[in-house]
Amino acid sequence: MTDEMLPGLGAIGEDRLLDGRLRLLQPRKGHRAGSDAILLAAALPALAEGPLVDFGAGVGTAGLAAALRQPALSVVLVERDPELAALAARNAVLNGLEQRVRVVAAAIGERGDGALQAGLPRGAAAWVAMNPPYFEAGAARASPIPNRRLAHVAEQPLALWLKAARRALSARGGVTIIHRAEALPEILSALATGFGEVTIRPVQALAERPAIRVIVSARLGSKKPAALLPALILNGPDGRFTALSEALHRGELGLA
Repeated sequence: MTDEMLPGLGAIGEDRLLDGRLRLLQPRKGHRAGSDAILLAAALPALAEGPLVDFGAGVGTAGLAAALRQPALSVVLVERDPELAALAARNAVLNGLEQRVRVVAAAIGERGDGALQAGLPRGAAAWVAMNPPYFEAGAARASPIPNRRLAHVAEQPLALWLKAARRALSARGGVTIIHRAEALPEILSALATGFGEVTIRPVQALAERPAIRVIVSARLGSKKPAALLPALILNGPDGRFTALSEALHRGELGLA
């Protein structure tokens, strides 16, 4: 069967994550769903009906994975690329989640977040998940593939993403972000306004290597102190997933 072609994304194929339970239509080339989105979903707390808002959702991986893990959870997927947003909506249907998942086509950090607020009223979210672009413009060589470039190179500072999260969250709501380990000072600085109960979990490829990612959560208005959690080690000495990492990628366990 020939892959579907989209003007801005090229060939589209179907992949399966979470031990085959999560079906995803996504571009064959460019930025593709992987461990970061799955770990982000695994790090979310139990949210009852939510809603959970997934900022920069791409084809919907993290938000859809969370919806599969939490059967009553409603999810809003926010994605600026209209073709990726359309794929996210199709993926919700593909996974039988269209009654609990909706898509808002909007860019995070726009002035006033007008497009975002049109689809998500201020103070409506129980939790915000985000896997933002990892590099500032000019800080890394941009990919020639448009969807990979948009996914990796930030057009808005991280502080604006977290400011948008504050506007979206209900009282005592929270945020979880996965990012490069080097971004931790910037994340903590942005969370210093309005957030508390910060938890930081380093993510290491190997036990003897420095962290490559951090998963940071915080709650709006909380006065509880910060906590540094045990590191998540993805791979054993043989290069294969550890037992915990395997269970997380299969969707059998959560990190929260």
